This record gives sequence, structure tokens and C-alpha cells, in this order.
Amino acid sequence: MLTKNTAGVAARKRLAMIVNGRAVEIEIDIRESLLDVLRDRLQFTGVKQGCSVGECGACTVLLDGTPVNSCIYLAAWAHGKTVTTIEGIAQDGRLSPVQAAFVEEGAIQCGFCTPGLVLSTTAMVDSGRTFSHDEVRRELSGHLCRCTGYQKIVDAAERALRDAESAADESPV
Repeated sequence: MLTKNTAGVAARKRLAMIVNGRAVEIEIDIRESLLDVLRDRLQFTGVKQGCSVGECGACTVLLDGTPVNSCIYLAAWAHGKTVTTIEGIAQDGRLSPVQAAFVEEGAIQCGFCTPGLVLSTTAMVDSGRTFSHDEVRRELSGHLCRCTGYQKIVDAAERALRDAESAADESPV
């Protein structure tokens, strides 16, 4: 449903999407970013607002499995799509393998950038591809961290990728 503001311009829209496995319907202002809807309206506070211009990666979510900067992605564009936030990747109340790798490698400090980094790493793991060291660094290059110095983050991503590859090798066909 669209309503019009006083200037006659469409301003509101009904948004339907899947967030962390649950169907969500909400009326939005068509100018709202996905970040604003997820964080402020739906209370998924693991989605962080950093730069607001798509440079820092703190607002990263998975949209149909692909990392996107939700601060520069209009919520209206997510209609009919599946959104995964950091709150949606734990499994049965336990850390996901990617989250566990970040903890085990000491790749977390203040935690502000961690959700976006974990989600980007999750997308790499879920792709089933093998990534070289340089490719891992490139895939994570859209994230800024002021605490860890990046090496532990890269180590955690590579560990998660190795662990996923090992698990795939061990699973029966």
C-alpha cells in the first residue's frame, strides 16, 4: 500500500521480507534505509550504524546470502528478499562455526565491527568456494576495525573456511 505526502509523492510502502527466518511485514517510509528499519524499527541492534555512507562495513547484513551495506540500501529494495543479521546466525543458542572461529582466534575486541565481519565471512563459507589468503583479505576489505589490526580477523576467516572445508570432507555423501 502506498500513501502520498502533501507534495503528492509516494512516501510509504508495505515491506514484506524474511528476517532471520521469520516473515516480517512493516509499513516503511520509502526513504528509510534497511539499517534504520532493522535496527530502529525491528530492534536488530547487532546491525551497527558507523559511517552511514557504505565505507565501514559495520552495517553489513546478508541479503539473499550476499553481504550488503544496509546503511546505503533502501529498505524498499528488500521487499520479498531474505535478510540475515548477526542475531540470525547462531544455531540452537550456540555460536555459529564462524562466530566460534572469531572467538577462538581472538578476532574480537570492542565488538562494533564484529557482526559485519562475521556475516561477510559467513557468506564466504556458505559459498562453498575455496579462497586464497589474498581473496579473504579482499572480501573483508570493506570493513574497518580500529582495535585488532586485521591479522586476527583474517586468521579467523581462514579458520572458519578451513573448518567448513574439513566438515564437508568428513560428511557422508
